[in-house]
Amino acid sequence: MQRLPEHGPCFVCGRQNSCGMGVTWYAREDGSIFTEVTLTEVQQGPPGMAHGGASAALLDEAMGAAVWRAGFRAAAVNLNTTYQKPVPLGVKIQVTGRFIEKNEKRLFALGEIRLPDGTVAVIGKGTYVEAPHMFSELTSQFEVWQS
Repeated sequence: MQRLPEHGPCFVCGRQNSCGMGVTWYAREDGSIFTEVTLTEVQQGPPGMAHGGASAALLDEAMGAAVWRAGFRAAAVNLNTTYQKPVPLGVKIQVTGRFIEKNEKRLFALGEIRLPDGTVAVIGKGTYVEAPHMFSELTSQFEVWQS
């Protein structure tokens, strides 16, 4: 696995964001993106459980990173999140994302959040479009994400 660079003030993986989650992402040899993270009361929704928005943010970042890793400077245009089980706070969860395909102008990715026992708690499906104009100042970082 290769550790991916953080995004400065990014809400999910930026160390410069004091309100962020501070996630470290890794790229696997198969192109998927992976992390293990323990959510805290900062990400709480229902008592003792993660807020659905925190789960969605993790999946958005994992899937988006997988799309970038596949060579596309893209932005999400549609994210679908299916909550199958609550995500408890204080336990290590696994988050993965993978690029699936490019179909005409759209890019597709899938993501999952798994509980410590391997149960899939949350599934994400993302649709992305290429938007290099949004990321022109990140060109050198984009090259790092692709390697």
